[in-house]
Amino acid sequence: MIVQLTGTLVEFTASSVVLDVHGVGYELGVSAVTASSLPEVGTPGVTLLARMLVREDSMTLFGFSSREERSLFDRLCAISGVGPKLALSVLSTFTPSQLAGVVVAEDAGMMATVPGVGKKLASRLLLELESVFSKDPTLVSLASAASLPAHGGVVAAAPAAGSGVDADVTAALLAMGFTGEEATLALEGHEEAGATSTKAAIQYALKRLGRRA
Repeated sequence: MIVQLTGTLVEFTASSVVLDVHGVGYELGVSAVTASSLPEVGTPGVTLLARMLVREDSMTLFGFSSREERSLFDRLCAISGVGPKLALSVLSTFTPSQLAGVVVAEDAGMMATVPGVGKKLASRLLLELESVFSKDPTLVSLASAASLPAHGGVVAAAPAAGSGVDADVTAALLAMGFTGEEATLALEGHEEAGATSTKAAIQYALKRLGRRA
């Protein structure tokens, strides 16, 4: 099984990459997040983690910029009704850290922004991924960064409000790739809105950030 490829970047789009590895060209499906992290065409020594899916009529390679993204791809593809195309759609919409934030906040509305994901599937993905983020050794640190420790395989509710909530949510948003200024603005008014727990405040902040995006 091919798990990693290193070669010269021949070409790439938002959904695929071609790597020249010792004269052999490998085409890999990628997420928009991975595509955006790639250097210029012609750059040698580009490494992508890989996953090969073998079917009766095809062998398809997929490439990933991080172990977390590859692990999420595997987990998403294992969910009933979710194939590699939809898995990449999820991973193109959210980085692994952002997806962790959406899951721990139980934000079905944000999950439903993924192309091809309706409200019913969004709720099911949140349920399935909650267990994934609390159990998978590669991904559990992302749930911790979102300030929701895992207990017994279930993501636990966060403690009540206070200055600690602001600090926890800010740390989670920074881990998702938002700036400190964005986190501060997104949290404005969360207590007045009743978002006084860490989970509720993360959900509140993500909704505000989504509206500004």
